[in-house]
Formats: sequence, C-alpha cells, structure tokens
Amino acid sequence: MAAQSPGRSSSFRQLAPCASEPADMTDHGDDELSSRAGSPDGEGRVPEERSLLHQSLAVRELIDTEVSYLHVLQLCASDIRSHLQQLPQGDLDVLFSNIDDIIKVNSKLLHDLQETAAREEEQVQLIGNLFLEFQEELEQVYKVYCASYEQALLLVETYRKEPRLQGEIQDTIEAVLPQAGPSGLSFLLVIPLQRITKYPLLLQKILENTLPDASAYPVLQRATSALQDVVTNINEYKRRKEVASKYTKVEHLSLRERLARINMHTLSKKTTRLSHLLKQEAGLVPKTEDKEFDDLEESFHWVSLCVTELKNNVAAYLDNLEAFLRFRPQEYDLDIPGGPVVQYCYLARDLQLQAFPEFKQRLEALVWQPLCSLAKALAGPQNLIKKRLDKLLDFERVEEKLLEVGSMTYEEEAARHMYEALNSLLVAELPQFKQLAMQWLGQILCTFVTLQRDLAKQVLQRAEDSLAQLPHHHISDPAFRKLVEDALGQTGHQLHSFQENFEKVLPPLTKQPLLPGAERQVQALLSRYGPGKLYQVTSNISGAGALDLTLPRGHIIALLQDKDTKGNSSRWLVDTGGHRGYVPAGKLELYHVVPREEELRGQARPHRDSQRQTPEPTLAPVPSVPAVTQVVAVYPFVARSSHEVSLQAGQQVTVLEAQDKKGNPEWSLVEVNGQRGYVPSSFLARAPGPALWGWSLPS
Repeated sequence: MAAQSPGRSSSFRQLAPCASEPADMTDHGDDELSSRAGSPDGEGRVPEERSLLHQSLAVRELIDTEVSYLHVLQLCASDIRSHLQQLPQGDLDVLFSNIDDIIKVNSKLLHDLQETAAREEEQVQLIGNLFLEFQEELEQVYKVYCASYEQALLLVETYRKEPRLQGEIQDTIEAVLPQAGPSGLSFLLVIPLQRITKYPLLLQKILENTLPDASAYPVLQRATSALQDVVTNINEYKRRKEVASKYTKVEHLSLRERLARINMHTLSKKTTRLSHLLKQEAGLVPKTEDKEFDDLEESFHWVSLCVTELKNNVAAYLDNLEAFLRFRPQEYDLDIPGGPVVQYCYLARDLQLQAFPEFKQRLEALVWQPLCSLAKALAGPQNLIKKRLDKLLDFERVEEKLLEVGSMTYEEEAARHMYEALNSLLVAELPQFKQLAMQWLGQILCTFVTLQRDLAKQVLQRAEDSLAQLPHHHISDPAFRKLVEDALGQTGHQLHSFQENFEKVLPPLTKQPLLPGAERQVQALLSRYGPGKLYQVTSNISGAGALDLTLPRGHIIALLQDKDTKGNSSRWLVDTGGHRGYVPAGKLELYHVVPREEELRGQARPHRDSQRQTPEPTLAPVPSVPAVTQVVAVYPFVARSSHEVSLQAGQQVTVLEAQDKKGNPEWSLVEVNGQRGYVPSSFLARAPGPALWGWSLPS
C-alpha cells in the first residue's frame, strides 16, 4: 500500500480482483434491447435503457459482493481465529488486527445498502450519499488494518518455515473456507485490502452507466472521488507508519557495532548536516520555523520529563520502603516494661509479615512496572523527534538547492519526501500520543494514591484491637491531637535545653588532619586554590543530574562558585581535583588544614617542655598508615561486601596493610574485633596521645 517503488509492482488497485458481471443477465438484457431496436420508437430509448440496465447490474454487483465479503470476514473472525489457538495471542492480534471493527462498519454499510433497494428510483443517489457518509469510518478502520498488513505477512513467512505448524493452519483454513486454496493465510489477509480498493471501481462503474443530466450523477462523482481519496490516504498513512517503524527502534549498539556502520555515505551525510547547522547558527542561511511542531514538541517534552521524574521518585520510594522493611525493632529487646510496648511489637510484627510486603508487591506490579512501560513507550517518539531534526536539515539543504538550480536528484527528492512524511506523522499523532500518555500517567498516579489509602485502611483495621488497649483510646480526636501537641512542645523544650547544655560542654572545633590516601589530592587543591576554598563533604552525596557529582563522606573539594548558572546558592560548583560539577551546599563544611607532621615536629622542638605539661587533644595527622599500626576510625563505615569490614566513629583499628592488593593506598586492610577487611584509608587517623579526648554532661 506504500507509494510504489521501482522494485515493486504491487499496489491496492492491482490487488483488487476484476469484477465479473453476470453474463446471463447481461445477454438477456441485450437481446431484449436488440428486439426493441427494430421499431422506430425504440431507437432513441435503447442507449438510455442499456445504461439503466448496466447501472442496475453494477448496483447488484456492489451489494452481492458486499454480502460475500462480509460473510468471509465473519468466518475469519469466528471459526478460523477460534481454531488457531495453537498460535500465541500476540500473533493472532497481528494477523487479524482490527477485523472486528471492520465487520462492525461493513455490517452497517451493508444494512444501509440493502435498504436502498426499497426506493428503486432514488437508489443510485442514496448509494452515493451512503458512501459519502461512511467515508471517514471506512478510512479509519482500514488504515489500521493495512498498517499491520506487512507485519502479518512476516508472521506468515515464519510459519512456512515450520511445516507441521503450517500444515495445521492450512487444514483449519481449508475446512472453513475451501476457496482459499494453497494460499491459506495469505489469501485471507489480503481480502480487506482488495475490498477497500474495489469500492472506487464499483462506484465508477455505476457512475459510467448514469446519465450526466441525472440528479444522482454529481453525488456519485463526489462519492467516487471520496473513496479514491480514502485509498490515497490509507497509502500515505501506511507509508508514514513504515517510516515510524524504521526510526522508532531504539538500538543499544556497542562502540564496535557503531563503528562498523560508518561508511563514506554516512560520513558525507553527517558532515553536510553539520555544515548546514553551523551555517544556521552563524546566520548565513535561514532556519525553518514551525511553531505548530515546536509547541507540540515542548508539551511532549514536559510529559516525558514528568514521567522520568516520577519514575525516579518511585524508585527512591521503593528503596526507602525496602530499607524500612529491613528495620525491625520489634525483634530486639527494647528493655522497656510491658504495656503499650508489647502491643506495638505485636502490631509491628503482624504488619511486617503481611501488610507491608503485600503493599510493596502491589506497588511494584501496579505502579512501577506500568511506569517503566510508559517510559519505554516514550522512547520511540523521542527518537522520531531527534530523527526529524536530521531530516529537516536535509530538507532545508534540498530546498536551498532547488531555489538555486531548479532541479534535484532522485535521492534528494526521496529525502524531501521522507521529511514531509515524518513531520506529518508527528504533527498528526504526537497530540494523540501525548493525550494517551497523560491518561496513562494519571491512572498510575490514581493507582498509587489508592494503594496508599488501602494500606492506611488495612493498618488501621489491624491496629484496632491494639489501639483499644492504649491508655488514650477513649479520648476524642481533637483532645488527642491537643495532647500530642502539648507532649511534643514539652519534648521540644527539653531538647532545646539539652542542646544548650551540649554546646556548653562541647570541646572546641579541632583542625582536621590531612587524611591518609587523600594527602596528595588535598595538597594539589591547596596549592591551586588556597586554604580558604577547601571544603569537606559531611555526608554521602548521590548526583541526580548530568552535572551533579557523587562523592563519599569525608571527601575534600575546592569551591569554584557558590551558586549555579541559575543563581541557586544552595548548589555549588566545586572541583574534586579530577572532576568538576555541582554538589549541595548544605553537605559541605569548611576544611581546616593541619600542617604536615614534619612541620609539627619543627614547631614542637622549642616548646617540648610546655607540651609535656598540657597535651593537645587533637588528632595527629597520618600521611600514610604503616603496616600493623593502631589507629582510630574518624568516620563510621558500613561494609558493602564480604571483602570489607564495618567501622564505628572512634573505634580502635589495627592496620595490617596500608594498601590493597593492587597497591592502591586509598584502601587499607584492617582488623576490627577479630574481623579482617578493607576500609577507606581516608576514614582512619592516628591519635598521638594516650587517649582520645571526650566530653560529659554536667552533673
């Protein structure tokens, strides 16, 4: 159905079977007309009556063939499809496509055609009006079927490679429809294509046997032209779908596979596009403006952005839910006497075993998986939009050449038509796809809210018995809310008092030493930016955007700019010594540089006696951790594999090797509580004094 190419000789019109007229009726009518021709009065009436007779035969052929066609479709939809259950459901959906919709539309058309027989004098005009009325419906259902026809033929070819399966399919078809012959499935699949191309021919035949001065003549002309437009539009739609199927495939190719596809033709094409794009940016050639498409692309981009953001949020939600399910305080001895604690442990154990795992399972099945499918479905149109930009550059270059030279090559004409088809497809279907994506996204959000509501309802139902045993169960909701607010206010006051006492006894800030494994990097940053620009990461940072950095706790960085390009002061541009990017300002604190150990020794000689009297409570710097050395963990560390060991801040650690097996000094082999494993060297420091400083609350 696509526009005919030099290598193909098939088209809709060639697929249409030749209409065979009833020979006996035609001969009988010709004999009757020839007998009337012998009389003088009948000589003028013979051409008119002959035309009316042929017109009547053409109308009968239209209705009779419609009956036969609809009967074959119903056999395909009911008997044949139901007996091909050995095929996967996906194959059946492709093979028979929207045949049910075609049956529905053609059944209404046949019913109305048969009703025109009751008004014989106006029948031809009624038929013309009828096809004008059904024009849009016929185009909608048949273009969907024709668009999947090529894919259905590919399935037929795969079945032919399996003789046993092909034999079962052939036996099923011949049992229901013997006239299918050896063609089998191919015969059935092509019938709707032949029928839609036959309508203009049948209407043209009726028109040819209608007198030009008859009132039905202009109606039949419009109907014939309308059905020809339907066939043309279906061909164009199929061509657009072929273009879309070619460019919507998202291929994940390796670098070697990508390089293997490069040839002189692709290099020349990409170079020409880049050259034209640079000319546009420099203002040397005009740029095509398409506000309609730009608006569609922008709205679709926002939908894609919303889906991506929601997917990231749901992924984080599932991770947090997984961490929550691993936290089970009810399984430990809380060292609190009975009462509400016993009820809490019982309820928490019940929820951990059933309610929360069931909620997580439903969340993954009803929210996460559909969201991933939606994100995957958006990849095709996004790829089409990118490909349209390439084709637009080709189109603009061809148009520029056409204005200068006045002619173009066959390849340039094909590139021009390719852009027009791709642009028309996006303009026509991008709004529909966006609307479906919005509905899909809305359903996902509604499902998420419903799951949250169901979880809350289930928790309340399970907690009903436990709540009845709590001391405040008899209090009304407003009174209970006030009780909670008062309790929180009192607790907040106590916390504030504790914070004030804590700050009184908190030792002064100590200068942080240059940590092992990071000394060279810190010295490089220090020499380049100075001490006032160095900051330390206070907690792990996970970069979410393309320019965001992922850094571990304790990492040293240099500040480049205290805001991003949009003026956001909570997002700083930093340099790690190897990479530059943005990090949250709230997770950085100014790094206090401690002199090297040699410098400390030089400063210590003149004041050795005074140091013996009052030892400093600061941690000594450890440029490199020697083997079998007692050090202190500066930061807590959680082991992520069996090769690592967990640490707690302030814990005594024995360093066995100051590097890993590959000689990397950033990891050290240590022993903690009888367990051996690797930890980051930057998390360790040596204490020079006999003991670490401490603090205590005032009595």
